[in-house]
Amino acid sequence: MANITINNRKLEVENGSTILEAAKKISVNIPTLCHMHMIDGKSRNCKGSCRVCVVEVKGRKSLQAACAVEVTDGMFIKTNSTRVIRARKTIVELLLSTHPNDCLKCNKNLNCELQTLAAELGVDRNRFDGENIGCKIDNSSFAIVRDMNKCILCRRCVTACNDVQNINILTPINRGIKTYISNSFNRPITDTACTYCGQCVAVCPTGALMEVENYSEIWPLLEDENKCVVAEIAPAVRVALGEEFGLPPGSITTKKIVSALKSLGFNAVYDTNFAADLTIMEESNEFVNRFKSGENMPLLTSCCPAWINFVEQNYEESINLLSTCKSPHQMFGSIAKEYLPKYLKVKKENLVVVSIMPCIAKKYEAKREEMNNNGIRDVDIVITTRELAKMIKEAGIDFNNIKDEEFDTPFGESTGAAIIFGSSGGVMEAALRTAYEVLTESTLDTIDFKMLRGLDNIKEATVNINGRDINVAAISSLAKAREIMEEIRLGKCKYDFIEVMACPGGCVNGGGQPLIKSNREVLKKRINAIYNEDSSNEVRKSHENPMIKKLYEEFLGEPNSIISHSLLHTVYKSKK
Repeated sequence: MANITINNRKLEVENGSTILEAAKKISVNIPTLCHMHMIDGKSRNCKGSCRVCVVEVKGRKSLQAACAVEVTDGMFIKTNSTRVIRARKTIVELLLSTHPNDCLKCNKNLNCELQTLAAELGVDRNRFDGENIGCKIDNSSFAIVRDMNKCILCRRCVTACNDVQNINILTPINRGIKTYISNSFNRPITDTACTYCGQCVAVCPTGALMEVENYSEIWPLLEDENKCVVAEIAPAVRVALGEEFGLPPGSITTKKIVSALKSLGFNAVYDTNFAADLTIMEESNEFVNRFKSGENMPLLTSCCPAWINFVEQNYEESINLLSTCKSPHQMFGSIAKEYLPKYLKVKKENLVVVSIMPCIAKKYEAKREEMNNNGIRDVDIVITTRELAKMIKEAGIDFNNIKDEEFDTPFGESTGAAIIFGSSGGVMEAALRTAYEVLTESTLDTIDFKMLRGLDNIKEATVNINGRDINVAAISSLAKAREIMEEIRLGKCKYDFIEVMACPGGCVNGGGQPLIKSNREVLKKRINAIYNEDSSNEVRKSHENPMIKKLYEEFLGEPNSIISHSLLHTVYKSKK
């Protein structure tokens, strides 16, 4: 332990702690732009890149970066001296000197850490006149926009892409004032191995990396009397949207979201959870068939489009292991386009399906050439949780006080198994609840697979079915997924069924969620809300959903039938 003094307050901290970590123990806030904790609670982008966190250490001539300097016994630190405050202001002014002066046009306006820090430090003018790097904006993809003119070289995106996801496409280019973050040969993002997971967007402090915004496309459609615009809401959205309106993390706002969407003018609002139950029906039966035949094992889940992209680009020999099921929101779109026109009395071509997702990769997924039926797309527009918040705010809706409303029928019924799709391990747990009963033809009494829950990147379980042990795993983050895929490539994988989500922690930490810098405590609250919703649901197994039963009886026949495959399944191809 080290005995130190911060701002004349004595404290004892563990050896190896940084000054930044020590200051937090006595509620002293040291500003920083480059520092970032990962959800494992340990990893951090802490290279002192931005220098905003400088402090004064007695006996040292130069100011020290609090995020990178470890404490030593007897250290005397000042975090708020005149010298320190002046230095921080100067650093922020220098960052602003090369930054575009277009805050009102920036998608990150009022949610930009550089803007917030400048206000907190009282930077109301700029003494310096720097030259912007003049990078061309990269809007080549359906998912992410890169504007390196707004980059402050904090390198958070590099950490997210290289260390957390192990995709390794981002790196500093050039030197000195000409430095910027890009990829080899400065190619458009569509010409790289980017999976569009959006974790770089989730950690970017400025508007250098943002999702492609599509919500403006919805406004004219809502006013078009010839169009019938319906929305579907993903499970992770309902436990995070409230944060955009000042509600505590983990607040479940499902009924308020439904009400807000109807106030915006949507003709009907449905639950993506219904389609999650549908996914389980198809995927668990797909597992049962493969398990019995012993072919194309282990089965790899297919709900996460960034993960699918990753396999197509890196492991073409394992594409046959992927479940052929579409993701839940695409299944919903496909069923909606076939089922709802007659139910809502509209023409198929006039039905518009809007998906509200926690994920940026869903934007890319909806545009895949495979995601359409005879030229009609399953999902027409995908917007993120953040985009929905912008729509509600633009419309002047008092979200916190709006009256609760229920989902519309026929796709408003769902189970507890569906809601847990929003968390890493949830898809696997939901699938096991159904696969067990299909294989054994008996009731599964203990349906909580708690060993598959939590924020660990790899969670595993063994389930005995008909005298045979089935090994399953839930993986979150593409770096960990790569480890598993290498084991499969070498023939050393011990698992029979593997769930993969690209975002650490699952969809609750998606690239389109309210920005929290991978705050572990916030993610825990979102996850806990999801499992509380599951445990309080009367029906907790997908195959017991009454509307799912009715859909198969009246329309689909049975899981993995010919019509199910034509609407609910897809194909993947190598993009190496």
